Amino acid sequence: MIKRWKVRVRQLKTETYALYLALREPRVPWYAKALIVLVVAHTFSPIDLIPDVIPVLGYLDDLVIAPLGIALAIRMIPPDVLAECRRQAQVSMERDQPPRWGAAVIVATWLLSAALLIALLRRVIAHS
Repeated sequence: MIKRWKVRVRQLKTETYALYLALREPRVPWYAKALIVLVVAHTFSPIDLIPDVIPVLGYLDDLVIAPLGIALAIRMIPPDVLAECRRQAQVSMERDQPPRWGAAVIVATWLLSAALLIALLRRVIAHS
């Protein structure tokens, strides 16, 4: 059973890295890239939309929303591009060379979100 879990975790890492590679691919539509950034930021963010301390609902975003977001993002990527990104990710993972950029992406996403929220609030307050 533990061996199966390890295989699934490795597959998830490879799939996540393939999504990262798709972000850099010009043939992927902008809306797919936007969704990929949101899904990856949500998945790896230490801040949950629904806190885990709330029974059942707390784990809903981790167990349902994130996988659905990943599945939707994968469907938005052209099949030939996704296959190419998966091959590249598999080669990289076999060499044990996954990227170390995850934390930087998460922090940058939250900082950008906070800056946009502050700008929006300032605009709303200035017009009221």
